[in-house]
Amino acid sequence: MLKSKTFVKKTRSGGVLKIVREHYLRDDIWCGSEVCRECKDETPVLQEDACIKSSLCPFSHYLIPDTNVVLHQIEILEDPLIRNVIILQTVLQEVRHRSAPVYKRIKDVIHDKEKHFYTFTNEHHRGTFIDREQGESANDRNDRAIRVATTWYTDHLAKATHDGALKVVMLTNDWANKEKAKQHGLLVYKCEEYVKSLIGHPELVDRLALTSEDQNDITGSKSLFSEHLPLSRIQAGIKNGIFLQGTFHANRDNYLEGTVYIQRDDKGITEVLLQGLQNLNRAVHQDVVAVELFPKERWAAPLSVVLQDDGPNDEDAEEDEIKNTSESIASDSIDLKPTGQVVGIIKRNWRPFCGMLSQSQIKEATRHLFTPADRRIPRIRIETRQAATLVGQRIMVAIDGWPKNSRYPNGHFVKSLGTAGDKETETEVLLLEHDVPHQPFSQAVLSFLPKMPWSVTEEDMKVRADLRHLCVCSVDPPGCTDIDDALHCRELKNGNLEVGVHIADVSHFIRPGNALDQEAANRGTTVYLCGKRVDMVPELLSSNLCSLRSNVERLAFSCIWEMNHLAEVINTRFTKSVINSKASLTYAEAQMRIDDPNMNDDITKSLRSLNKLAKILKRQRTDKGALNLTSPEVRFHMDTETHDPIDLQTKELMETNSMVEEFMLLANISVAQKIYDEFSECALLRKHPSPPPSKFDILIKAAKSKDIVIHTDSAKALADSLNNATIESFPYFNTLLRILATRCMMQAVYFCSGMDSDFHHYGLASPIYTHFTSPIRRYADIMVHRLLAVAINADSTYPDLMNKHRQSALCNNLNYRHTMAQYAQRASVAFHTQLFFKNKGIINEDGFILFVRRNAIIILITKFGFEGTVFFENKVKPNPHLSFNSESSTLTVEGHTFHMFDKVKVTISLDASNIQHQRIRMALIEPVIPGISVSLPETEPEAKKLKLNC
Repeated sequence: MLKSKTFVKKTRSGGVLKIVREHYLRDDIWCGSEVCRECKDETPVLQEDACIKSSLCPFSHYLIPDTNVVLHQIEILEDPLIRNVIILQTVLQEVRHRSAPVYKRIKDVIHDKEKHFYTFTNEHHRGTFIDREQGESANDRNDRAIRVATTWYTDHLAKATHDGALKVVMLTNDWANKEKAKQHGLLVYKCEEYVKSLIGHPELVDRLALTSEDQNDITGSKSLFSEHLPLSRIQAGIKNGIFLQGTFHANRDNYLEGTVYIQRDDKGITEVLLQGLQNLNRAVHQDVVAVELFPKERWAAPLSVVLQDDGPNDEDAEEDEIKNTSESIASDSIDLKPTGQVVGIIKRNWRPFCGMLSQSQIKEATRHLFTPADRRIPRIRIETRQAATLVGQRIMVAIDGWPKNSRYPNGHFVKSLGTAGDKETETEVLLLEHDVPHQPFSQAVLSFLPKMPWSVTEEDMKVRADLRHLCVCSVDPPGCTDIDDALHCRELKNGNLEVGVHIADVSHFIRPGNALDQEAANRGTTVYLCGKRVDMVPELLSSNLCSLRSNVERLAFSCIWEMNHLAEVINTRFTKSVINSKASLTYAEAQMRIDDPNMNDDITKSLRSLNKLAKILKRQRTDKGALNLTSPEVRFHMDTETHDPIDLQTKELMETNSMVEEFMLLANISVAQKIYDEFSECALLRKHPSPPPSKFDILIKAAKSKDIVIHTDSAKALADSLNNATIESFPYFNTLLRILATRCMMQAVYFCSGMDSDFHHYGLASPIYTHFTSPIRRYADIMVHRLLAVAINADSTYPDLMNKHRQSALCNNLNYRHTMAQYAQRASVAFHTQLFFKNKGIINEDGFILFVRRNAIIILITKFGFEGTVFFENKVKPNPHLSFNSESSTLTVEGHTFHMFDKVKVTISLDASNIQHQRIRMALIEPVIPGISVSLPETEPEAKKLKLNC
């Protein structure tokens, strides 16, 4: 049966376009139940024995949730107990439109065969399709469609079972929808009613999301926040310039302060400072908000206060401290920022948050506070009857809402992750908190892997350059199994040198658009944690077939230059190839070969030539203004049995590190130019924006304190200044300055050439750049391989590859995944650092002051490459003899003045008094400050308990 719908649409040019949409209706769509004999015979999804023990429904039954239930009670539907659920096409389409994360979750549940969830295409079934009536809203029409489909299922299954033993239960959170369903004789319950009726599963009640009625019941009547404006007023205000729209970012050091980043076409990015709970007005990190700017006389400076995480009872005191400090410095500060308040929320960015429960001291209480692991997220009030068992556990909680009369948002328990402090649990937490996809690869993904045993075929050899005779070798960190790149260098008959960079041909195994490709695109990058790697592609590819291991034939994509001995490129060619690496070396092994005069084999000769050329290439880049910045990296030595860190040290960089880096950079630049020349509108490139001048303020202040001038007019000016910034009596000064300069940099990002005009890479001083050399661990490189392959006629194109809008959307995801991966890696280092000091006890070490704050100094421990904070005052005992100078970034305590880069000696230990946020604690030993005593954490601190006034 064919139905058609006609409507008119106004075009951009002002014309009117008549559109006719055809809608096919069928009567052969299967109901999905194994009890049915009338429908088309397919593999059943819904079971005949579909009994969940319920006091309301003590019979076999299928569930049909409406849209709101799927959107707000997804945790209930994901629970293993809930099976035999019919998800209507109407519901699925509405969920897809309203929440992409929930849509993905419900699709994952549908694909889980153990759950027996069936998607019924009611919008194409002759017996369940309905037209929208005149004057009926889209929402009311969809509610009616759900009731009509439930009626059809009720009648259909009654015929199939004859005795009516199998029933259909509709779940809704909408009172009006429930009443209308009851009028039609349907079996219908609110989701909360049904869940509370389940026998033997009281824990599911905790996972119910609170409705607006529930939230009003558990909050007071006094308004603590301003009412959020309706969206219509917000949109009008933004259009008229009264309000500004942007994304809210909470401060990591101070959750009572945040910044809204506003993209303004005419003025670039504007930053609006928010300070204090009332001005934050219930905004949560990464919400899209509407902001009203204060007049200039109310503008303020960011606070140089580091809040100590001493437990939930300190929040009101900290709020007062923020107000007092803000008032004391706002009038005379020269660093005033535009300041404002949130007037409305445009889009919430809530997700399930990991953290720990703070149990109420009130006996038999069911209301408790949840403290998120991410300090930027406010505490959340939840209802649970499992508090006694959840204390000491890492749990997940979702926010349901934040009424204006509640100090905290309201939420519900999602699931327990395990015991706090356990390595597996903490790793799971940091992966979840940083949104790192880490689930095992699905069978759909694995089905696209090549069948084993695999080998290079004759067909491969016909279309590839045979480079198996070349003396190719790889140089990587110790223990590396996903070897992306290999190198070779040999002398040509004309006296020049042939240099080759050979990259794993991952795009040969991952074809566009299949499930393996989609999964890799979503993951975006491999994430390297301490002792764990979360692969972007399955291990068969990452550590085997794509890895350029020695003495096996591998498919590669090669970039080959002819160079003279001055490292000048004579010509460049790209080719798909077959290689056979002659050695898989570590940086240390390669360095040993280069340095050993007794070694003169082909591999060593190749390495020496590569190293000589690399030094020239680096000097050429430096002369052009490339920056040589520093960021301390640490390496853990793990116990082979317990996998606990037993030693911690900064990574030592060798010449061979630089050698590999130089040729990877050259390959990336060469490929970037090639793909841009061929595809100027859709080349996937990488740029590093120039930092705004204000970013360098802290660097210039620090250098000035040592009578050194830093020029920041260009990358070359900065590079030259850093090269000249040396103090003979202070050899580590230049390293500290470069570490600080790294903090001033902007984030490098992927972009599509057709969507941007600024290609420049500031740090590398290169006019164009991309990523080509690590396709095993970066999806961007796979896309670049595909573009290059089309450019040299080695592969065919496909529509999405040449679509600049699709490319741009892909770049946005890749940038997000790379940022989250960096944060996850840092969090893993921080956790393992805590484990290291837990086993070490208390030790004394030298360090340098990196930053000076109003109430603390932040110290870099050079031996271990990490930072810690020494506080000089707290809530219990404020220090009256404390003076901060924001102009010179100095802090005077009891007559002693601390400057950036001063050398100090501290005692270091693990402070486990707050099990949620264990931290490395530092106390000053030298210089000795009168009245400042060295205080160490208690050996067995007692966890603080939180008393709630609910």
